[in-house]
Amino acid sequence: MSANPTKIRRRGLMLVLSSPSGAGKTSIARKLLASDEQLVMSVSTTTRAPRPGEVPGRDYNFVDIESFQKMVEAGEMLEHAKVFDNFYGTPATPVREALAGGKDVLFDIDWQGTQQLRQAARSDLASIFILPPAVEELERRLKERAQDSDEVVKKRMAKAGDEMSHWPEYDYIVVNRNLDQSVAQVVAILTAERLRRERQTGLPDFVNGLRRQT
Repeated sequence: MSANPTKIRRRGLMLVLSSPSGAGKTSIARKLLASDEQLVMSVSTTTRAPRPGEVPGRDYNFVDIESFQKMVEAGEMLEHAKVFDNFYGTPATPVREALAGGKDVLFDIDWQGTQQLRQAARSDLASIFILPPAVEELERRLKERAQDSDEVVKKRMAKAGDEMSHWPEYDYIVVNRNLDQSVAQVVAILTAERLRRERQTGLPDFVNGLRRQT
């Protein structure tokens, strides 16, 4: 599966996936990354402890609160937020370098981070909110993944309503009833966003070359 539409030089884009916990954005993100060489994951920095199986530098950059605050104060974060008593943020330099090189950067962040990205770089942003098909399904998925205690699951469910209220702030909405169908929908969105005229920076040279041949 590839969403690379053209070899004309272009500027990369920031593709944001947001959802309440358990709606499936991480599963969608993994399938996208596995199938598209032009898409790279933004590695967030966080103050929370690693979960089982997470690899520092691949899943997250794990730092203490003092180091995180220093990065924010130095203007090194594109966005940052506090979520469930932990801080999360996106280092700016790797993202800017990727965009300039024509790579697309995938973000798995919440609505607060998306708002900050929109303010910092609206023209580079395409945002998608992932909704569950039902609240009962959301709770089932949270319990089945067995990453959190019952207390944390309750907190996530309590917060889900507020998170879902921000859906109008996003460019696209995908209801994740079926994972493969949802991935296909996100691929279609990514393909269309890559074809936007303003992102294809090599179009003037390409069109001028065509005109010289006529």
